[in-house]
Amino acid sequence: MRIQLLSSLFLFSFSSFIYRVSTQPEHASFPPRGWNSYDSFDWILSEVDFLQSAEKISQRLQPYGYEYAVVDYLWYRKNVPGAHPDSLGFDVIDEWGRLIPDPDRWPSSEDGKGFTEVAQKVQSVGLKFGIHVMRGLSRQAYDANTPILDTTTGRAYEESGRLWRAKDIGITERACGWMPHGFMSVNTKLGAGRAFLRSLYEQYAEWGVDFVKHDCVFGNDLDVDEITFVSEVLQKLNRPILYSVSPGVIPTPVMAKDISGLVNMYRVTGDDWDKWGDVAAHFDVSRDFAAANKIGAKGLLGKSWPDLDMLPVGWLTDPGSGRGPYRMSNLNLDEQKTQMTLWAMARSPIMYGGDVRRLDETTSSLITNPFILEINSFSTNNMEFPFVTGTKVSAHKTTNHSRRSRRSLKEVGTSHTQFLGFTSCSHPKVNGWSIKALDQDLDQICWKESMRSHEPLCLYKRKPLLTSDGRLINNQGGFYLLASDEMEFCLDASPRKKRTSKEFNSGSFSPCGSDAKQMWELSNNGSLISSYSGLCVSVKSIDANVGNSGGVRSWIATGRKGEIYVALFNLNSEKTVTSATISDLTKALPGRNLKATSCHGREVWSGKDFGEIKDSISMELEMHGCALFALNCP
Repeated sequence: MRIQLLSSLFLFSFSSFIYRVSTQPEHASFPPRGWNSYDSFDWILSEVDFLQSAEKISQRLQPYGYEYAVVDYLWYRKNVPGAHPDSLGFDVIDEWGRLIPDPDRWPSSEDGKGFTEVAQKVQSVGLKFGIHVMRGLSRQAYDANTPILDTTTGRAYEESGRLWRAKDIGITERACGWMPHGFMSVNTKLGAGRAFLRSLYEQYAEWGVDFVKHDCVFGNDLDVDEITFVSEVLQKLNRPILYSVSPGVIPTPVMAKDISGLVNMYRVTGDDWDKWGDVAAHFDVSRDFAAANKIGAKGLLGKSWPDLDMLPVGWLTDPGSGRGPYRMSNLNLDEQKTQMTLWAMARSPIMYGGDVRRLDETTSSLITNPFILEINSFSTNNMEFPFVTGTKVSAHKTTNHSRRSRRSLKEVGTSHTQFLGFTSCSHPKVNGWSIKALDQDLDQICWKESMRSHEPLCLYKRKPLLTSDGRLINNQGGFYLLASDEMEFCLDASPRKKRTSKEFNSGSFSPCGSDAKQMWELSNNGSLISSYSGLCVSVKSIDANVGNSGGVRSWIATGRKGEIYVALFNLNSEKTVTSATISDLTKALPGRNLKATSCHGREVWSGKDFGEIKDSISMELEMHGCALFALNCP
């Protein structure tokens, strides 16, 4: 089984680009490229919105190698009052406990057709169709104790003289860490467990699915048994399916080692959004995967690509908002260029997340930049380049453009930050929270210790939400913790995941709702207790310098014709002159002696031609900005 993967090819010169499309025989020969619905629609995507998006992808992005249109999670959940990402009882399942599209949002799925018609329409405009799926068995199917389909007979699975059902294969103690009321692992050691998983993926193939994003099987939810068996099923199908797995938390290269050969893509971060902290967190992760030789490593019937997550640029929504796209990305243009450049240099799959129906020219030129796509598809020897220096232009910090709150959890300096984690409430260093009233409606809860010259870390307390008739939405007891007094995002707790200061702007805070994970209590001895997990919040100071060399980073790669790409990144919150010497490039390029030569180069984003470069490349970079040099060195 082989896949014909469309990919971008460029005829390269410094003066012009000519684009053409070609087919490649190997499965996932290049990092896949496409669009995913999550950043713009959360989970409320409808068939109409999706097909409109696919049409626009075909018209505007397919010429640049964007070929996948992917429906993200909860396409089987009814969009009705009370339904949310971790709700129970709102999913549409068939008689065998398999999830099927919600017919109210996906009307073509009625009469057992599933995604068949949607897939055909997507493929008719030259694209490939993908879906997001969760690990194992849904809790709803488990509670209903549905029978299991044996696809070899077309009847209920029977073994050892009895019929097997969902409760025989579900492992309740292995619930998904971020959706515990939704899904659990299945016992793949049982024939019935394997039969259930086989019935899922054979159904996806029957629908015409080209791409599966398998979630909650990586990171702290790692399920090697399920990944292994699913990969075996996929190899036996008569339809090639690109296989991607997603984590609940940031994994390590060691964790990825066990599964990279079984998949084509694996996510190397958690739930990332359009916040600078999320972008900056990818630098260490991508460096480690490059050092572990995981970029383009052996994968399922081809190659495997570490996925740095979707690109949250353009017209977006918010995580857990339950609404469609309504705002522009919070990343400024410099930050967007930094993200796009890192994704290219690390050869991550490029999955655009914004509303493609409202694709503006600035965003379009960003995600279709020919140098970026050339590097992403065809560069080699991709790695972080440590021989880079930075000199700050100003001693004064620049205010983060996205900060709007008058009282908010502050972004600390580049030398130190605070680390929040969950630990046992018997730990002696959890008893340090105190409360003070700010005004009639708002209290502040602060950690007792300041952080050198910085103010103490403080959160904001709010009572549980009420319904229109005055009843509590969440009757678990306790209160909400907000990062800001002006933002409706509440702190989530999980016994499986540590939270860092980077995550104050991303996955650890989500829209306030009825989830028990958002309920907290303050004990008399000063500890913050999660009503959901029974754990307490711990705080310590750590070195928060995201990079090295004074907050600057660099990556290097080789082009198809021997050209050298060097990306310089400024992770500081102020302008920084960032430099690298030509002679040092040799240290990362075996067989290239550049000590006695000069290079001709240009900077990609500005278009500036630097002409002959003898000693070093250097540019003054904006806060969170970057430069990308393309060098011809004889």
